[in-house]
Amino acid sequence: MNSAGSFLGGAKDRLLPASIPFRFFLSASLFHVLAWTVLFFAADEVARFRGGPGLTLAAIHLATLGVLAMTAIGASYQLLPVVTRRPLARDWPARLSFWLILPGVALMTYGMAESALTSMKTGAVLLGFGLAVFAVLTADNLRRAGSFPVVSAHGWLALVSLVAFVALGVLLIWDLESGFLNNHLSLAVVHMVLASFGFMGFLVLGLSLVLIPMFVLSRSLPDKPGWAQLSLTAMALAGHSCGILLGNMPLVWIALAAGLGAAGCYLWLMRKSLNSSMRKRLGLPFILIRASWGFLFLCLLLGGAVAGGADIPNAPVLTGFILLVGWLLTFLLGVLQRIMPFLASMHAAGKSGLPPLLSELTAEGPLKVHAICHFAALAACVGGLLLNLTLLLQIGAILGLIGAIAFAVFAVNVVLKLKRPK
Repeated sequence: MNSAGSFLGGAKDRLLPASIPFRFFLSASLFHVLAWTVLFFAADEVARFRGGPGLTLAAIHLATLGVLAMTAIGASYQLLPVVTRRPLARDWPARLSFWLILPGVALMTYGMAESALTSMKTGAVLLGFGLAVFAVLTADNLRRAGSFPVVSAHGWLALVSLVAFVALGVLLIWDLESGFLNNHLSLAVVHMVLASFGFMGFLVLGLSLVLIPMFVLSRSLPDKPGWAQLSLTAMALAGHSCGILLGNMPLVWIALAAGLGAAGCYLWLMRKSLNSSMRKRLGLPFILIRASWGFLFLCLLLGGAVAGGADIPNAPVLTGFILLVGWLLTFLLGVLQRIMPFLASMHAAGKSGLPPLLSELTAEGPLKVHAICHFAALAACVGGLLLNLTLLLQIGAILGLIGAIAFAVFAVNVVLKLKRPK
């Protein structure tokens, strides 16, 4: 693989207007606040959740589409052109996708919370069109890419997963009204796995191959483990989806083993990057990033426990919570703490020629509050699910909300410093 640092050469020529990625990041910060708020009011029903409209479903989609997808799309619009050395063909479709996705998420989650099918359907259509624009732009960029083939391959499989989970999501929403599906719950599980491990997972695993070495200033990573990671993840997704839909448990077990293998390849690559790091103090973001790697293995082990029928209280909901909040949300919030100041610094350098230090663009106080509250919220919510204590879940949601507000303060501070005249 090419040196992770080398892809920054000429990166300024491929920078989008700052307003494009930052509008996604700021919106993700807002939805982060809303997700914990809705979870607080849904606390008494979370442990019993097995699908269907309501506050819990709204909280899940505020987190997945509002926070995770918004962050991933904003980052992909800016970082993939830098990695692939191919700028986006046009800027305006990226803006269009935002103005479709933002109201789409808002309307759909409102409809889920209120069991309002019209709002759900309208939001799903807007969201589907917005994600389609993102998919077309990203596919065009990947088609023209010549460097980092293993990262591009992760991007292609992320797009395949995106198409599949969006199609299933629309199908599931329409089924709430007419009930034409005989296997609604199984399809909902596949929908969640394709969205989290497929779309988000492939993006996280692929971009980590260049982002983590860039953040820690390490040597380039070998290609073969990256391809092994890709192959095992694809095998795990396909096997798990077929196993769930066909009721074939041996396939599910094979898929879980492949998933653990993929996670092992990923962790080996990340450790190799950290071991060759020239930056010894990695700071608060890497406390979150390293913790997220542990949560990745934990959610896979819990998935195995669920498949094996282990007597763990509220195991399906607990597994989903560890997957979405423990792994993906923790990882992306850690990465955002580095990406936002980094991009702001590059844009500021374009204005004045003298880039500000990243520390000048980072509000450490709010980030410390966020980290403490985020981990405390995780612990409280996990405890609440294991002990069936609504009060503990509400305490966790309040702690998560405080952390989300602190993170939003950090994000707004970056944007305000970027806009400040030099």
